[in-house]
Amino acid sequence: MYKARERYNKLSSGRTQFLDMAVECSELTLPYLITRDDNFKGKRQLLQPWQSVGAKAVVTLAAKLMLATLPPQTSFFKLQVRDDKLGETLDPQIRTELDLSFSKIERLIMDFIAASNDRVQVHQALKHLIVGGNALIFMGKDGLKTYPLSRYVVNRDGNGNVIEIITKELISRKVLGIAKPPEEQGPNSNYLGPDEDDAEVYTCVKMDENSGSWRWHQEADNIVLEGSQSTAPKNASPWLVLRFNTVDGEDYGRGRVEEFIGDLRSLNGLSQALVEGASVASKVIFLVSPSSTTKPQTLAKAGNGAIIQGRPEDVGVVQVGKTADFATAAQLAAQIEKRILEAFLVMNVRNAERVTAEEVRLTQLELEQSLGGLFSLLTVEFLVPYLNRTLLILQRSNQIPRLPKDVVRPKIVAGINSLGRGQDNESLTRFMGTVAQTLGPEALIKFVNPSEAIQRLAAAQGIDVLNLIRTPEELQAEQQKAMQMQAQKSLVDQTGQIAGTPLMDPQKNPQLAEQASAAIEGISGAPVPPQE
Repeated sequence: MYKARERYNKLSSGRTQFLDMAVECSELTLPYLITRDDNFKGKRQLLQPWQSVGAKAVVTLAAKLMLATLPPQTSFFKLQVRDDKLGETLDPQIRTELDLSFSKIERLIMDFIAASNDRVQVHQALKHLIVGGNALIFMGKDGLKTYPLSRYVVNRDGNGNVIEIITKELISRKVLGIAKPPEEQGPNSNYLGPDEDDAEVYTCVKMDENSGSWRWHQEADNIVLEGSQSTAPKNASPWLVLRFNTVDGEDYGRGRVEEFIGDLRSLNGLSQALVEGASVASKVIFLVSPSSTTKPQTLAKAGNGAIIQGRPEDVGVVQVGKTADFATAAQLAAQIEKRILEAFLVMNVRNAERVTAEEVRLTQLELEQSLGGLFSLLTVEFLVPYLNRTLLILQRSNQIPRLPKDVVRPKIVAGINSLGRGQDNESLTRFMGTVAQTLGPEALIKFVNPSEAIQRLAAAQGIDVLNLIRTPEELQAEQQKAMQMQAQKSLVDQTGQIAGTPLMDPQKNPQLAEQASAAIEGISGAPVPPQE
């Protein structure tokens, strides 16, 4: 059986090409993000790119993905009852009560997420996915922790399912409370005690097929650390192995930057040439003819507006004369920059005097739809396991009630589903606008059900319609109430007119007038004033 260190070194050979590409992509975008294993403690200075387009593209795309996966002020999931378990003819009153209870649970879960550091770590993981194509998230008791590609290895089966994960960390021996091994404490060693060095701690995570659960432990100096063993259910593992793009047969993913590495290399080279060329061209050097009577010292010491002896043709200025070449390089760099920004969803608004908000919105929607496959992968590999683990943690701590898995099913409404709702909203709005413009507003009112249209628009925009939109029963009850009030008002008016006739004069017919007043008071609730 392999030790964790030996197993890590064995699996590292299959990670080499992916790590090399991730480091190069990081050097062209965000150099601090991914480094090699020998730069584990930041012992060497990072390379700095000659352009900032790559950094801007990565940060912008990460922010957009963050808003799509974990949107603020709204829930990225919805708890719903399976109709095949409770039957299709479910009492609407029971359905409403269940929706209210589920809505309260959703708010509790979102409050728990908002109070943690999850969004910060998820944003960091998204940047790793864009640049290196891989990231590992551990959902511990103290919050989320992100591992870069240089600190973990992974092994998958033929279907792409993770079966083994090994991470590598440097932790102070003082924190671990362990001393350096005896073989490293010889007379020629500079070791001064357990606080001198950091220990390499390996976390070995494996899937136990017999029990159907995840098991992991930690090792340092080939010794299992005490109290480091733990387990987790198969569908609620705290270890989330994320990929940006998947390739069949590969244990690791490919990043977005790798897809456009050629443009980034070219832009970096052109930017370096333009910067260095502009620096050379901006240098001013005067040449004085050797046979000139004008001395260079006199020319150098002359102030602004000074008068000295000499001839203009004896003094010249060195010029590079590469303006056309610089223009060609700058034009090519601008074209490459435009392609990169479009690929990373950095929206460039058309340069014109009048750009409508609708045009900007359609441009943004088109850009977001170009990464629909990525949203699908993030939904499967991140949102679903993240939600399952969060539900398990909150249920174990009794912060939310335990939900029966065979009856209640969480549904992800962010990511690709959010893009689908945006497309539904666009199609529904365009359809209703076409009907109103072609057939007129009367046809729209006549043929379109307002209640259904409002509900579909709310669903397309991700708005919860519970207790917001009146149901048909509430509309009918309100209409009946209005009709009753109108009938009572009409009856009161008619009775008042009758009371004003001579027949109802209290002096002439006191008994009939008293009966009429009592009837009016019973209908309207207010006494009838006596007539003078």
